[in-house]
Amino acid sequence: MDRSTRRQADQATDAAKPQQPSLRVATPPTLRHQIVERLKEAIELGEFPPGARLIDRELCERMGVSRTSIREALRELEAAGLITTLPNKGSIVSVVTPEMARSIYEVRAALEGLAARLFARRASLDQIEDLKKAVDELASVYTNYTPQRLKSAKSEFYRILLEGSGNPIVADMLRIIHTRVSQLRATSHSNPSRAEPSIAEIREIVAALESRNAEAAWYKCVRHIENAAEAALSVLAVQHPSKAGQDKAAAKRKSRKS
Repeated sequence: MDRSTRRQADQATDAAKPQQPSLRVATPPTLRHQIVERLKEAIELGEFPPGARLIDRELCERMGVSRTSIREALRELEAAGLITTLPNKGSIVSVVTPEMARSIYEVRAALEGLAARLFARRASLDQIEDLKKAVDELASVYTNYTPQRLKSAKSEFYRILLEGSGNPIVADMLRIIHTRVSQLRATSHSNPSRAEPSIAEIREIVAALESRNAEAAWYKCVRHIENAAEAALSVLAVQHPSKAGQDKAAAKRKSRKS
């Protein structure tokens, strides 16, 4: 039997064998997600404050992962706006200016107002009850505040609100905005006078949702976010006085023209 005939015979034999499931080991798909979520949480809780450098080597040592995994995670966080890459300096936690904060809160108000309106129309009775329980938990956090408890309680509140809205597009867009808001939330809560009015406003929102008053829920939700924006911007004005002054002057010029 010549070489060509033997090869054809071997191929025919291989084809006749029953196919076995592959035992090839794939790279765990959740590793980058875990790194991203851990870094995001560290930024939200202030472990890495705005402007802090994020050095690959140090992050590798602290997290026990490869530099490639760290760089992939940093690219994802940069796309989300939480990290900025500077020439000759590397990655830093993004600094939120008053102008940027105002833009974020404007989009947040539009999307959350819509989510509240839809929740009032579509949510089940169980979802309304779950939301009321989430607010009670949130209120307990305000009286015994820690950043971690606040993050957990806020996440649960918004999970229920977005599920009850029944609109996955709004939910996806708000998750992106909430990533940016996470930095600003610590700023607004650094204003001690904001805690009590905030929980009262949220209870008013839930009361409107429970009564199925979609327009009242929308209005109260938007107003709540506008108040949160005002609190955050007042703190940012102290942190960025020159930028805040420029924004104020621009607003005056605009009002004169109108």
